[in-house]
Amino acid sequence: MRKIKRIHQAEYRPIADLITYSPLPTRSLQQIDPFIFLNHHGFQTYPKGNQGLPFGPHPHRGMETLTFILEGDIMHMDSSGHESVIGPGGVQYMTAGKGLIHAEISSKAFKQNGGDLEILQLWINLPAAKKMIAPNYIGLQKDQIPSFELDSGRVKVQQLFGQWNGVDGAFEGNIPLSMSTIYLKKDGKFEKEIPTSENIFFYIVRGKLKVNEELVNFRNLVEFENSNGIIQVEASEDAVLILGHAEPINEPMVAQGPFVMNTQQQIYEAYQDYQAGKFGTWNF
Repeated sequence: MRKIKRIHQAEYRPIADLITYSPLPTRSLQQIDPFIFLNHHGFQTYPKGNQGLPFGPHPHRGMETLTFILEGDIMHMDSSGHESVIGPGGVQYMTAGKGLIHAEISSKAFKQNGGDLEILQLWINLPAAKKMIAPNYIGLQKDQIPSFELDSGRVKVQQLFGQWNGVDGAFEGNIPLSMSTIYLKKDGKFEKEIPTSENIFFYIVRGKLKVNEELVNFRNLVEFENSNGIIQVEASEDAVLILGHAEPINEPMVAQGPFVMNTQQQIYEAYQDYQAGKFGTWNF
């Protein structure tokens, strides 16, 4: 089995009235190249007449976001003209590239009616050669995402990137990448062999899993060594897991605010370009 290097507990970082935990980056872990940032919002229940998510218009450059909606919804709008509302089980994939402005807020219906909310956003780095590509956005509802079952239906997998079990992912990435959202019933289990050279992103959203014979609770990220062997996972209770893996980019990275570039000079240029209106026009 592939050796576990360390288990990292997500740190509590509330944003306004939004319950938020983050396992990456923390004092113990800066990144798992190319995975550089994760915010886990919720679980919480919003009352009727709420203000919704607090993420109004803001810029990005040099990276991508992958947003998992487990409960509630997100209305996405950006300066490239994309707009959608994605509900439970859906996923949003946005490439910031050379720069765009976007907002991630709750729908009018959610703000009026309230309800449960649990949403995660993962940032994925882009290599230098692709940091200035054209921005893009795709939002898919649950029924638009390819899925399959393992262990006689006790494990259900949404395949987002790459191929697993003969199923191609919903999205075509800008780097070679495998990413899945995995729903496990109690006692459900699976195993997966991942190339030694690839870094693994393994975050437990809900429940408790036995990972290579070690029990790990929810809101924990498992860091693996780049060693030979498979990953064995068994659910001690109903659980949700985000599992990804990719070759590291192995380039210098400077992350400052909403920008992820290779040098401090490029960060400075990103702020200049944003202020000069080069990230598009906000028309919403």
